[in-house]
Amino acid sequence: MKKNILISVYNMEIGGIERSLINMLESFDYQRYNVDLLIFHHVGEFMSLIPRSVNILPQVGRYSVFRKPVTQCLKEKQYSLAFIRVVSKYIAKIKSKSRNLEEGAGYIQMQLTQKNASFFLPKLNKEYDVAISYAWPHDIIANKVKAKKKIAWVHTDYSKLEIDNELDLKVWNQFDHIASVSDACSQAFLTTYPTLKDKVIVVENITSPTFIKKMAEEGLSFNKEKPQTFKLVSVGRLSYVKGFDMAIEALKLLHNRGLTNIKWYIIGYGGYEKELKELISNYDLKESFILLGKKTNPYPYIKNCDLYVQPSRYEGKAVTVSEAKILGKPILITKYPTASSQIENGVEGMICDLSVPGIAKGIEEFYRNQELKNTLVNNIMDRDYSNIYELDKLYQIIS
Repeated sequence: MKKNILISVYNMEIGGIERSLINMLESFDYQRYNVDLLIFHHVGEFMSLIPRSVNILPQVGRYSVFRKPVTQCLKEKQYSLAFIRVVSKYIAKIKSKSRNLEEGAGYIQMQLTQKNASFFLPKLNKEYDVAISYAWPHDIIANKVKAKKKIAWVHTDYSKLEIDNELDLKVWNQFDHIASVSDACSQAFLTTYPTLKDKVIVVENITSPTFIKKMAEEGLSFNKEKPQTFKLVSVGRLSYVKGFDMAIEALKLLHNRGLTNIKWYIIGYGGYEKELKELISNYDLKESFILLGKKTNPYPYIKNCDLYVQPSRYEGKAVTVSEAKILGKPILITKYPTASSQIENGVEGMICDLSVPGIAKGIEEFYRNQELKNTLVNNIMDRDYSNIYELDKLYQIIS
């Protein structure tokens, strides 16, 4: 008899977590398992990429309010949940200020909202063999789903996340297993939550080379670009964490050194867009640092770039770096805490200092040293980045 699996995620907007989920669903064994997907808010370009074998559960209105504007919640007559959102925002500001957390208010608001909203949300009627909360925060699966086993997923470096760790720990304790996407992520997580050691397992992001290479052949990438242009590509949300402000300054530094044929393309969207556009304008880089916005399929851009760059301040395990390997691209990443788990430095790519001069130096080295690029690409092409076997770890828990 097939086992019944539930996986939850907020929406299917374009992002690394959502992309990794699509890859996992592409590789799942549907001969052995029935998979229900609980999407709190049925929006996002990746909705169309969900495999047909997955059963998408109907949207529950009250589950969809966590990231909507409060005015929208009021229009939908979700008065109690709108009130919780407002109060949570107020409390989060006080908590983050008292703890000197510069970026923490938004995260803590999300924690408080899901915790308090649980009292007003309906439970799912169906009982599952395993329920997986694929994206933080994990209160819904913890409190509103009945399952024999529950798994929560860790995608980021929790030593850098400014949240209410005490509140978070109470939720983590309700799960049987905590799946982390890398050893480095696990270590960072356990630095913050050492009592959870026995629950943590490593299940790396599933990569599907066949799917990624197929997508890379579809759609357009760079239009009317001069052959001599050295094209950099980065993919990620427009947020402070992703380091795109440093990328802009690094490109200006390179242009000042005479390397004016370097262009940098950013695929992604997010709340930091206004600040980045102002910085681009201030440095007179409108023709060279280009925000492409949302792209359901970033792979043609990655495939046709000269260098893939991840200038992040911190990461769990960037999905797009693994995908750039699959597409045989040279890679430069910054020395964020989990960087060594992302690439083998000097073999699959290069790790540079996490600074504007460090990023500029790394790019210039690739620009001037074709032999370095060729060596790294040859090393990458000799490796098999398919890791569907990672799902066996999940299957063992289910069994």
